[in-house]
Amino acid sequence: MDPQARRRWLQGLALGASSAALAGPAAAAPRPGRKRLRLAHPAPETGFDPAQVNSDYYSITLIAQMLEPPLGYDYLALPARLVPRTAEALPEVSADHRVFTLRIRPGIFYSDDPAFGGRSRELVAADYVYAIKRFFDPQHKSGDLYQFEALKLPGLAALRERAIRDRTPFDYDTEVEGLRALDRYTLRFTLGAPDPRFPYLLATPFCAPIAREVVARYGAAQMGAHPVGTGPFRLKRWVRGARIEFERSPSFRGEVYQGQPADQPLQQALAADLAGQRLPRVDEVVVEVVEEDQPRWLGFLNGRYALLQVPFGLVNHVAPNGTLAPYLARRGVRLQRQSMPDMGMSYFTMTHPVVGGYTPEKVALRRAVSLGFDQTAYIEHVLGGQAIPGQSLIAPFTSGYDPAYKSGMSDHDPARAKALLDAYGYVDRDGDGWREQPDGTPLVLEKASQSTQRDRLANEVWKRSMDRIGVRITLRTSTWSELLKLTRSGTLMMWGFAWSAASPDGGFFLDTAYGPNAGESNDSRFALPAYDRLVERQKRLPDGPEREALMREAKNLLAAYMPYKVHGHRVLTDVLQPGTRGYWRHPFMRDTWRFVDVPADDEPAA
Repeated sequence: MDPQARRRWLQGLALGASSAALAGPAAAAPRPGRKRLRLAHPAPETGFDPAQVNSDYYSITLIAQMLEPPLGYDYLALPARLVPRTAEALPEVSADHRVFTLRIRPGIFYSDDPAFGGRSRELVAADYVYAIKRFFDPQHKSGDLYQFEALKLPGLAALRERAIRDRTPFDYDTEVEGLRALDRYTLRFTLGAPDPRFPYLLATPFCAPIAREVVARYGAAQMGAHPVGTGPFRLKRWVRGARIEFERSPSFRGEVYQGQPADQPLQQALAADLAGQRLPRVDEVVVEVVEEDQPRWLGFLNGRYALLQVPFGLVNHVAPNGTLAPYLARRGVRLQRQSMPDMGMSYFTMTHPVVGGYTPEKVALRRAVSLGFDQTAYIEHVLGGQAIPGQSLIAPFTSGYDPAYKSGMSDHDPARAKALLDAYGYVDRDGDGWREQPDGTPLVLEKASQSTQRDRLANEVWKRSMDRIGVRITLRTSTWSELLKLTRSGTLMMWGFAWSAASPDGGFFLDTAYGPNAGESNDSRFALPAYDRLVERQKRLPDGPEREALMREAKNLLAAYMPYKVHGHRVLTDVLQPGTRGYWRHPFMRDTWRFVDVPADDEPAA
């Protein structure tokens, strides 16, 4: 977007906001006295079944408000600190880091649901066993199975293999060594290999319980529309891909904030505000899916949303030089900025005949594309300058991240890119200005894309970058959910998005290039035995210099083979309305809505 057009667009935002504020909301019968937290998501959800959402960040965030894993995080502690959630205490751990035992707190109940036949249903240890077994059930084709396969839980892989081999339903009733309910409230995990960081997984929605009666009533195919959990909120209404409404669950046990806040001004102020407050603090949460940046921002300016992540293209307008713009400060809007443990990337599908493969010319092509891509322009124009240039997959706040580590991942050098292409036979044979492949066939990159404003800006950077090195690039445009399906099936040549860590374990990012995870978290389908062995070795070690050295070797291999072009680690900017309290963007927690408070809302619920 040229500067003049951008100025006109920003002026339009301000004028639109003024008009919307004058017009006010559509007339409808008010419901005074309700506290309704209104939020906007920039991408649609895929559903509410942990076993079937395939690491979709937005769906996982929604699930986390309803379904509770055994552990969680202290909301205001930094560094991040695990705390019990439905468990009575942190797990007991064997000396070899293979056996983890925890006790589920008695007296926790699911939200009322017809599946329970009008009776209250208590949470028990067997619910966690059943929920995790569902990831191994072949009918779910879970893209997140890799998180449990890596644990090598004895017996579970055999149950899955039997169901596939015999084409029979998955056997949920056979007890296995790797995952057992010892009694009504005691849960034991026995890993096939040591994993000192396993408890982090117990704080994710992937380890949230599922009541077997719910699946029996609604069926596996409909589970994504019928989440029933023990958390502070329950699903009230769902308009797929448009609007999700939650309400306070009458069955929730309630809790009062307790924690050890970091010795920083924001966390200390939030702790003072939360002291003695019973959670959740709001009666309802309404999430609207608004994919385009402009209407999301206008919604915030009009007071519709209690808080909002500022679209990257607007950060310099909202917070020039990191300071909130005066017109927002006068309204009492508040600003928060937070580096995130995520990595934005573009991947090359390693099984694709054009960009995939491990031969020298294929490696040279990917490295040349990486060198030709203008990383600085991407961060500036697409991410509003709000990112740390990426040197590896591993993100800040996680083990294995080294701010001093430097690879060629962030280099932009069109001259070197052209020389590399020339050396390996990617030259213009017919004089049309575009390079061909070494065998003389056309060299055409096909990059998948959504149709949002941000994607269009990214596509402009890609097009200009590839034009400079004589490589033709075309676009394949579709929706987020469809592109995610195509990614899992390995049918795209190139696409990209961001992975966000759910724990301080940087091994999570290394797993996204681990060969056995192809079709799950390994979007590129990278498969290099030497890399896989490094991933497996570091997983068994406690944090420390030996593990860090192995993780560095793994990062070096990824920079050499370039299955991923890592763009950067984002810095997110949030704005909060004057009456919004209790919020900050925790690096790893997803279940944070219960801490947020807003004024009573007289706006209609429709």
